[in-house]
Amino acid sequence: MTAIRAAEALAQAYAGITAVVDGLDDSGLQRTTRCHGWLVADLLLHVLGDAQRALVALASPVDGPADADDVSYWRDFPGGDDEAAAHAWWVRRSAAAFDRPTGIVRLWRETAPAAVRAAASTNPQGYVTTQGHVLRVPDFLATLTTEAVAHHLDLIVDLPDAPPPGPLATPVAVATMDGLLSDDAVRPVAWSDHDYLLKATGRVPLTDRDRLELGESAGWFPLLG
Repeated sequence: MTAIRAAEALAQAYAGITAVVDGLDDSGLQRTTRCHGWLVADLLLHVLGDAQRALVALASPVDGPADADDVSYWRDFPGGDDEAAAHAWWVRRSAAAFDRPTGIVRLWRETAPAAVRAAASTNPQGYVTTQGHVLRVPDFLATLTTEAVAHHLDLIVDLPDAPPPGPLATPVAVATMDGLLSDDAVRPVAWSDHDYLLKATGRVPLTDRDRLELGESAGWFPLLG
């Protein structure tokens, strides 16, 4: 992926999330999501943290070489049930500190476009550090896009009229899952890109037919939590 396309994909990914939450009132922002224990406002605050992290990373270039790319970054990502639960609880408490859920939307609308502008103006040959890794700028932008697309699908589970992730952003997330999947695996032909992303990230369980078609590769799922 070229640096320009990486920045465009991130711009579309963040604009897609904005399109989901922009017209929601406080009640709509308290609808459920696919993320256990999180309402729409909670999940938006989590993604907002990524946009804030992007601003810091893009404004603080480092020397290379990279120690991870847009795929291997996810393989080594720290986590675990206890850590995930602690983060989920922190996000809920932080979101509850806002007077109204729409306050999170206002902060997102200020921060996300700033992160996109920073992405577009950063040296595409440069490196940044984030989450303990050094990445090339385009690879870093791809990780942000992948997470935004996955969480976009989480946001709209109880919002049937909301728009899906865009056509530039979705292939970035799909390419990440392809990279995480075994080289011998063949994605079931009946899966749409969104099916693939939901199953690859463990949002939707594999069916018996899926397991039959995937064969031994079914053991790789979920590819990403």
